[in-house]
Amino acid sequence: MSATQTQSLFDRIGGISAVNAAVDIFYGKVMQDDRIRHFFQHISMEKQAGKLKSFLAVAFGAPIQYYGKSMRAAHQHMHLTEEHFNAVAGHLVATLTEFHVSQHLIDEVVSIALMTKNDILGMPASVPASMS
Repeated sequence: MSATQTQSLFDRIGGISAVNAAVDIFYGKVMQDDRIRHFFQHISMEKQAGKLKSFLAVAFGAPIQYYGKSMRAAHQHMHLTEEHFNAVAGHLVATLTEFHVSQHLIDEVVSIALMTKNDILGMPASVPASMS
């Protein structure tokens, strides 16, 4: 196994500097999107960006602790829909593409994002196929 294969996604995308830069560009896109920007109008975007930077760093394998709320708790009052989730995911992919992140790394990021979808949308956790 090569060093690249054993590195975390966090390391392979460029570490904290890459996460920080991507989140800043990402929220610029979000704040221009009429479908979702209203969710952020009355909050500190500096604090929000900090929370997302911390969450993504941990989700991508950074060797740090995440002390924020769970995705379910953080989004439970927002009444988010599939359209909202897809808009955010689309901006995330567009941001990574803009940073020339390779498609296989974008696919890994999307896979991680999809693992949070049920919690973000307040849906029941999915049941493993063997239990249905």
